[in-house]
Amino acid sequence: MNPRLTVAQALVRFLAAQYTERDGVRRRLIGATWGIFGHGNVAGVGQALLEHADVMPYHQGRNEQAMVHAAVGYARQCNRLSAHAVTTSVGPGATNLVTGAALATISHLPVLLLPGDVFATRPADPVLQQLEVPYAGDVSVNDCLRPVSRYFDRVTRPEQLIPAALQAVRVLTDPVETGAVTLALPQDVQAEAYDWPEEFFADRVWAVRRPGADPVELAEAVRTVRDARRPLVIAGGGVRHSRAEDALAEFAAATGIPVAATQAGKGALRWDHPQDVGGVGHTGTATADELARTADLVIGVGTRYTDFTTASGTLFENPDVRFLNLNIAPFDGHKLAGTPLVADARSGLEELTEALELHGHRVTAPYVAEYTEDKERWEQRVDACYEADEQDVPPRQPQVLGALDAVVDESDIVINAAGSLPGDLHQLWRTRSRDQYHVEYGYSCMGYEIPAALGVQLAAPGRPVWALVGDGTYLMMPGELVTAVQEGLAIKVLLVQNHGYASIGGLSESVGGEGFGTAYRFPAPDGTYTGAPLPVDLAANAASLGMRVLRATTVGELRTALAEARAADTPTCVYVETETADRVSGAPPAQAWWDVPVAATATRASAVKARELYERHASTRRRHL
Repeated sequence: MNPRLTVAQALVRFLAAQYTERDGVRRRLIGATWGIFGHGNVAGVGQALLEHADVMPYHQGRNEQAMVHAAVGYARQCNRLSAHAVTTSVGPGATNLVTGAALATISHLPVLLLPGDVFATRPADPVLQQLEVPYAGDVSVNDCLRPVSRYFDRVTRPEQLIPAALQAVRVLTDPVETGAVTLALPQDVQAEAYDWPEEFFADRVWAVRRPGADPVELAEAVRTVRDARRPLVIAGGGVRHSRAEDALAEFAAATGIPVAATQAGKGALRWDHPQDVGGVGHTGTATADELARTADLVIGVGTRYTDFTTASGTLFENPDVRFLNLNIAPFDGHKLAGTPLVADARSGLEELTEALELHGHRVTAPYVAEYTEDKERWEQRVDACYEADEQDVPPRQPQVLGALDAVVDESDIVINAAGSLPGDLHQLWRTRSRDQYHVEYGYSCMGYEIPAALGVQLAAPGRPVWALVGDGTYLMMPGELVTAVQEGLAIKVLLVQNHGYASIGGLSESVGGEGFGTAYRFPAPDGTYTGAPLPVDLAANAASLGMRVLRATTVGELRTALAEARAADTPTCVYVETETADRVSGAPPAQAWWDVPVAATATRASAVKARELYERHASTRRRHL
């Protein structure tokens, strides 16, 4: 007999029966559902989650965007093999999903979005929170999610759920296509009953494939590597998603080829691996960037080659440089007119290593000595940034990272996304394990860190999870601290107060903007925000949301507070105000350019000077053909 269930009940039961399998390991696909209820989902998906609480865990959120960030953090920590769903009401609850969806899709991380939608049967038109579109009757605000979703469908009849749900899961589990998936659910359809085929609820296992390389492409890749004299690997996020870290380490050790990393790829090798040369690009190390400038072959593994990686097309200066792109996505495999090697990162690296070993291929000893010595010099600069000669003075931002570095081990996970911290972390952080470094820089969304920490903590119970936030990011989305307290998730928040948008303030100074509108200060008579600092107390704010707060005013106090927070079994915030020196972090300057266009005409001297510098940098940009 076919069970009679509402559309929402059927969807919850279906999702509870979906699994992924890779390398013989099976995992539940949808581990839980986040939700905030309103009239657009409370009697549909909300009732279904109550009805089937035995098979679908539920987490209560405070902001819809934050719930998506939490789901993304969970999926990333699970290597995209398990994900979360997010349910919202109609109207503003649904549109609040857009930013989180964009982040998920840009970074190829799976999340299932279940926004409520306006009535399919249109008994009253308009209903509460409905957008009326005079030229189309089938448009709602949920259509905002189309361009930021890898798959979108609106289920306007019960029987449509079956193909829609199957397509949704297909995309969620596809290593090439995955990202945000949206099933818009009209509020009346959610509650409508239907007789469902029992087979719809059977356990279903979706194999996450590891495609190997095409033999012709592999042979060409081997020839390309063997012909190179100064090759450089750039490891991207695809290495992590594939769990290809060991394969990359073996490839690097066998060939001696140095490995630089994007923000998403940092941690693919431990910081002390002989071939690791640190971050690359605008926020990279001097070692990696100099290797990139002189490389005759760049081997991109699981990278999208964003402008931060390529220094806006100015980094790879060797006139003979070529690109070999190992990527599971053909779209990325053909970038920079490169030689594509379309394959799973782990499978492709293993095949490439085996083929090169047959030829006994290895880079020259002088090349290895060159980058080894350069790396040693860079690590001395890191030591200098971390060190604090005086313990009773406010720390600078690199000293904050140095204090944290001193208390963590390979089990800790450090999360960041926006502000000046990503650059400092990319240059300075010494990553000890494959998943310690969690910097979301595909969309670099302020407010990501705290909710993402919740998702990571759910995926990695018992491990210390740190959300690193500046005051700007904190003010964007602190509400999920309440969720951490409610759920008993012992995340650690390191809140750095520097009285404004430090990163953009520094950028503004460099492009002739003179820091305008980037400090958190009272307005001055001339219309600029250059008055006294605002009398805010973010530590008190965190405490009011239920967090245990440890205040630190000096380097010595910070070290003590961080150690205490790490040992805590309740959500804890360490608050520190940095010595900012006009809000510059104190890290080494950028080792490569980033293209932020400067006003082509201006009367202020700062902008005129910045334009001259901009034109000099822009003249070095090239297209790799």
